[in-house]
Amino acid sequence: MNVIPTEIDGVVILEPKVFGDARGYFFESWNEAELAAAGIHARFIQDNESKSRFGVLRGLHYQAPPYTQAKLVRVICGAVLDVAVDIRKGSPTFGRHVAVELSGENKRQLFVPRGFAHGFVVLSDEVIFAYKCDNRYSPPHERGIAFDDPELGIDWRVKVDSFILSPKDTRNPRLADAELFDFNEMELQ
Repeated sequence: MNVIPTEIDGVVILEPKVFGDARGYFFESWNEAELAAAGIHARFIQDNESKSRFGVLRGLHYQAPPYTQAKLVRVICGAVLDVAVDIRKGSPTFGRHVAVELSGENKRQLFVPRGFAHGFVVLSDEVIFAYKCDNRYSPPHERGIAFDDPELGIDWRVKVDSFILSPKDTRNPRLADAELFDFNEMELQ
C-alpha cells in the first residue's frame, strides 16, 4: 500500500496495490499490519455504506466525546470529493482542510483521524461510499459544521444550486460557533 501524507498531520491518502487482468481486479482494502506500519493504529469496530446521487453533500460531520471517531473512507463505485477539516482548537492546522477525489477507479482511501469533521459531495451520477469507524455511532453525540462556512474556504467542485442536503446539514453551525475539540487533549487515533 502506498501511503501519501497530506498537508495536515495524521490525515493520509492510501493507495492500495491493485492487481487487474481480463477478469477484473483484486486489492486489499484494509490490512491492519500495513496500516500500523504506516502509523495508523485505529481499531475499527464498525463498517458503514451509503448510496447517493450526484450533488448529494453529506457533512461536515463528527461526534463529540466520548464517541469521537477515526474513519477510513473509500468509494466502491462512482466518485466523490472527500473533505476532512481539522477542528482541534490549538492545532497548528486548525480550520484547514484536506480535499481529495476518491473514486471506484482510483481506489484511493482517506484516513480521517479523531478531531476532524468529515464530509463528501458526489461528483458522479451515483456513488457507493464505504467507511470504517473506530467507535460506535451515538445520535446524542452527533455534531456538524456548515459545509459552506466561508472561514473554511472549501471548493466543493459542484455548483451550490446542485447540492442535495439533509435537513440537519442545512442547520449546522459555522466553525466559530461549533462545539470543537482541544488539540492538547486529543490523540490523533
